[in-house]
Amino acid sequence: MWTPAFVVITLAGLAYFTALGALLPVLPHFVEDELGGSGFAIGLAVGAFSVSAALLRPAVGRLGDLRGRRLLVVGGGLVVAASIAGYALASNLVVLVVLRLLTGAGEAAFFVGAATAVQDLAPPERRGEAASFFSVSLYGGLAIGPPFGEYVSHHLGWHQTWFIIAACAAVAPLVGKWVPSSVEGDVPTRRGFLHTAAIGPGVVLVLAMMGFAAFGTFVPTWTDHLDLHGSGGVFGLYAVIILLVRLVGAKVPDRFGPLATSVASLFALVAGLTVMTSWPAPAGLYAGTAVFSVGMSLLFPALFLQVMRDAPDEERSHAVGTFSLFFDLSQGLGAPLLGVLVSVADERAAFGAAAVLCTVGLVVLASRRAQFREPVALVHDTDAALLAEPH
Repeated sequence: MWTPAFVVITLAGLAYFTALGALLPVLPHFVEDELGGSGFAIGLAVGAFSVSAALLRPAVGRLGDLRGRRLLVVGGGLVVAASIAGYALASNLVVLVVLRLLTGAGEAAFFVGAATAVQDLAPPERRGEAASFFSVSLYGGLAIGPPFGEYVSHHLGWHQTWFIIAACAAVAPLVGKWVPSSVEGDVPTRRGFLHTAAIGPGVVLVLAMMGFAAFGTFVPTWTDHLDLHGSGGVFGLYAVIILLVRLVGAKVPDRFGPLATSVASLFALVAGLTVMTSWPAPAGLYAGTAVFSVGMSLLFPALFLQVMRDAPDEERSHAVGTFSLFFDLSQGLGAPLLGVLVSVADERAAFGAAAVLCTVGLVVLASRRAQFREPVALVHDTDAALLAEPH
């Protein structure tokens, strides 16, 4: 699995997600401090990114199956870099939202291309492990990005901040030129807008990721109420825990299966968000973040593995695009809707509502557990591969 091509994809992802991570603490403060926006305005600016990404992911997934993954990685990365540089032109919320929609369009292409290329390179019995290791680049970027973004924004003007973050994003398409374009296989079957293999896991994902919508959007402003000096430490803790869990537990989804891994992850999400809601203190935020991070660490790889097991190889990119659409829906809808609660109450209301939605995700998962039963042959193959590996 650890081929030069896999390393190239991971490096491209690290540069890309570092840029997106840098936006996490910077963008809410830009909307609030520079544009004079409310909690709803912050949610709208953050969530607009996910709306355009959601609308385009299945379509770019089909394009990736037909034209190859490299086109998505390079083209999407260039669009993201150019649009972030354009934030320097955002003198009002409308202009910023339009640019965020463009960023989301580039994100749709880049992520689908990179995530599918990783699955192309992974042996079938190690696809969950491959997804976990690739996500190290994602959360490595989220660990590096927020403190980097805060440092740049505190020491330079807004214009310089956007240009520096855009330059970081531009590294991804430059490295992405060496991403394998595609794999040989059958011509993908013409399907509808959504790939059916991704719908069940996607419904669970959209409910669970409301927690991340609350966390990623409103932690920066909640830390101000708690008199913390920035949110970089909170996001850093979040990313470091996820990195550690995914490195140590990369084989957990393959070994224990998508259902058991998803259930355990959802319980941890509910517990972490409940702590953030009920304990309004710095210690409560950090403790809740630690538990929440454990839940986030394996949920996406577990659900993603189920999608990859159910989708034909020649339709893999379409399935990835459909599945990641549900993540975008959670952010595009979750951030503005939870922002309404923040406007009438405070950030804890958003954390509490997200905990309730994650609980609903557990109920949905229980009702669809038959879909998550693994083929007997695949379970045996996975066990044999694990036993054959040196310990």
